[in-house]
Amino acid sequence: MAEQESLEFGKADFVLMDTVSMPEFMANLRLRFEKGRIYTFIGEVVVSVNPYKSLNIYGRDTIEQYKGRELYERPPHLFAIADAAYKAMKRRSKDTCIVISGESGAGKTEASKYIMQYIAAITNPSQRAEIERVKNMLLKSNCVLEAFGNAKTNRNDNSSRFGKYMDINFDFKGDPIGGHINNYLLEKSRVIVQQPGERSFHSFYQLLQGGSDQMLRSLHLQKSLSSYSYIHVGAQLKGNLKFVVDGDTTLIEDGKLVSIIAELLSTKTDMVEKALLYRTVATGRDVIDKQHTEQEASYGRDAFAKAIYERLFCWIVSRINDIIAVKNSDTTIHGKNTVIGVLDIYGFEIFDNNSFEQFCINYCNEKLQQLFIQLVLKQEQEEYQREGIPWKHIDYFNNQIIVDLVEQQHKGIIAILDDACMNVGKVTDEMFLEALNSKLGKHGHFSSRKLCASDKILEFDRDFRIRHYAGDVVYSVVGFIDKNKDTLFQDFKRLMYNSSNPVLKNMWPEGKLSITEVTKRPLTAATLFKNSMIALVDNLASKEPYYVRCIKPNDMKSPQIFDDERCRHQVEYLGLLENVRVRRAGFAFRQTYEKFLHRYKMISEFTWPNHDLPSDKEAVKKLVEYCGFQDDVAYGKTKIFIRTPRTLFTLEELRAQMLVRIVLFLQKVWRGTLARMRYKRTKAALTIIRYYRRYKVKSYIHEVARRFHGIKTMRDYGKHVQWPTPPKVLHRFEEVLQAVFNRWRASQLIKTIPASDLPQVRAKVAAVEMLKGQRADLGLQRAWEGNYLASKPDTPQTSGTFVPVANELKRKDKYMNVLFSCHVRKVNRFSKVEDRAIFVTDRHLYKMDPTKQYKVMKTIPLYNLTGLSVSNGKDQLVVFHTKDNKDLIVCLFSKQPTHESRIGELVGVLVNHFKSEKRHLQVNVTNPVQCSLHGKKCTVSVETRLNQPQPDFTKNRSGFILSVPGN
Repeated sequence: MAEQESLEFGKADFVLMDTVSMPEFMANLRLRFEKGRIYTFIGEVVVSVNPYKSLNIYGRDTIEQYKGRELYERPPHLFAIADAAYKAMKRRSKDTCIVISGESGAGKTEASKYIMQYIAAITNPSQRAEIERVKNMLLKSNCVLEAFGNAKTNRNDNSSRFGKYMDINFDFKGDPIGGHINNYLLEKSRVIVQQPGERSFHSFYQLLQGGSDQMLRSLHLQKSLSSYSYIHVGAQLKGNLKFVVDGDTTLIEDGKLVSIIAELLSTKTDMVEKALLYRTVATGRDVIDKQHTEQEASYGRDAFAKAIYERLFCWIVSRINDIIAVKNSDTTIHGKNTVIGVLDIYGFEIFDNNSFEQFCINYCNEKLQQLFIQLVLKQEQEEYQREGIPWKHIDYFNNQIIVDLVEQQHKGIIAILDDACMNVGKVTDEMFLEALNSKLGKHGHFSSRKLCASDKILEFDRDFRIRHYAGDVVYSVVGFIDKNKDTLFQDFKRLMYNSSNPVLKNMWPEGKLSITEVTKRPLTAATLFKNSMIALVDNLASKEPYYVRCIKPNDMKSPQIFDDERCRHQVEYLGLLENVRVRRAGFAFRQTYEKFLHRYKMISEFTWPNHDLPSDKEAVKKLVEYCGFQDDVAYGKTKIFIRTPRTLFTLEELRAQMLVRIVLFLQKVWRGTLARMRYKRTKAALTIIRYYRRYKVKSYIHEVARRFHGIKTMRDYGKHVQWPTPPKVLHRFEEVLQAVFNRWRASQLIKTIPASDLPQVRAKVAAVEMLKGQRADLGLQRAWEGNYLASKPDTPQTSGTFVPVANELKRKDKYMNVLFSCHVRKVNRFSKVEDRAIFVTDRHLYKMDPTKQYKVMKTIPLYNLTGLSVSNGKDQLVVFHTKDNKDLIVCLFSKQPTHESRIGELVGVLVNHFKSEKRHLQVNVTNPVQCSLHGKKCTVSVETRLNQPQPDFTKNRSGFILSVPGN
């Protein structure tokens, strides 16, 4: 049973209809068509309705949904049948076949292509090159055969005008290794004549419209379809070849065409002309050339055109077979080859004018319908017998009587037709019809106007009617005799055999016979077709069959219209209702105990989740009794049989209700399982991380201890030792540890420094902290004297004058230490540049005039000092920032040695002093330097100038420029 679709789409299997009746069948078929569900099951048969539009149901995702699944597990689809046939072939090494039937335009060819596509998609998972080649050839052969064997008819734009049966051979692994194609009854008469509104084979139009100009010129063809005389369609030049009569002589109207034909057939012009106008006849030992009448010449021309096309088509099929044939297969090595056959053959046809071809086609469909009913009945009976279920007789129409009417030896229509063709003398179609009337007049499925004079639908001496299983068909006997004889003069065969083109030569092997050589009478076209149909049916009967029954919803090729009468007629002649009856045979559904239990065991507490009964059969009985359906089932040996669809639907509803609860329960259990698994994984991960971190920390500490072992005895106290890379968790710890090490190392180094030098060291450290990386020369390599005004080398003439002033200031201002003193050049707010000196103690900053015996010009308490600004160059510019915005701008300079940098020393001693008093001194390193003179903002920028002897200040628009020597 198919996977249950929503009831809004109807029933997915016709077997599950509440009542087996035509109205309910048609209503379900219409509903599914209107809802876009073109496939429906009848048990293991697929009913397909042509949608006349593209549907997105054949892609890779859909293929994966059906791959390896049972028929009842997925909604109805061609892929379900294809997969069932493939599984039966692969699992049981059983030859299978898929029979696709239906009338012209019902979608048989498309169905066969989708089946081939599915089989190609699910095979050769290892992508073996030879298998891929075979698959591609099998798929692409369809295109070639459609071009040469399909045509536009009034019912179908791409109608197959030949029958095709393809065997696909598989190796023991289930991969396609080759194939073989049989073709049946190409409608070659279409080459020379078509019914109104129809066309010849596609290949003509593809050649004329798609061929390059160069190709067409080489073939002496024109693009215009109207240039050709076979109903203005056929693109063979012989159609334009016309005959005229001059007295008693038949002549060719246009001799140039003969030369062109000879060139194309690679033969001689005079031989072509002779074959067209004469027939060579052997009378005893004599050989004579009998000239054709105009009618005979035209008949010969048309027969030649049909024969050439038919043999071309057969040659194409044989070439494809040569390419896809199984190569180098040894059953002792590779195992037995298995086969899937795909039959795509013309459907039942009823035209306005039905001739010999329609007669053969409809006979073919009678044979296939007979096989279908026999095999379905046989399968059902065998299944009931295997399971021990009583068989109920099924009433159905057995079309054996119609098959016998056509093919019975000595009495059938084909036998009568052959007799007429073998009669000596001139035999006409009317004589054949008279023979039918005399021999079949009492047959219930045959009638003619002579037998039923009141039936005016039939024409006297022309029509006869057969009551087929698909309906009544009126056939016109016109052409039956000629088409059955299929006469082609031996002269044409010899002409083609003598062609210099080897392909054409090989198509006509019988042309090598001598003119006087006596041969057996060839079998007629009808007998050949009958024999091929009997062989085909025997071949299909030897395989496990699967069926696709195609239905054409309307004659307008519209995706919107469902013609009830049109579809009802097809349902009747396809025997689909009988198929449903046979399939049900008193029981709508059957399934193995194992699979039934697997699907419905959740309904009963006795079978869920697993039963403890002796067998699956006992468990199924318990389940059915639990649901109260024991009176509506029968138990076979391996299967349960359910009588009414309602029971099955109830089981499905109960299953759907339980599935919700089961899904919720499984979700709960699974979510709990996932949570516990996540918790365990997280806990385990955290434990691993914890131990790993502990290991990394220990490893790091051990490595640090190893590397720094004995650093007290090293000259540099471990400065050269490389620190190991710490784990991320210890980055902060490493920083602290390095800081502790650096402090320890510093303490060890400080111990070696005399106490008198410590203030200078601290000042240098302060200078480095403030200026490192911002100024190049900090003067760290020299001794910092601090009080340069008291130094004789720096001020040899005035040092004696400065010292008393300094002592007086010490007495007066009570300072303890001199921090710094130096000569400077200063600039004031009036842009006046003067040489001065600064004297910095631990309490004040003094500005002095060295020309006036170091008279104090200005005193700035250090608590009023907010910061210093220096430039980032080598100059000696210093700006002292004060709280009252009366900044002091100076440039330090030294006399001995000249250009000595003292900026680092000044910054260091001041910063160190402020730090000792737990105060902060802001130090800015910029260029230009921002400052304020009595509340007025200005800037001091530094410029280097060549040939500048000494630093000097000049006024500019924004403030001042300090020019310093460039050398």
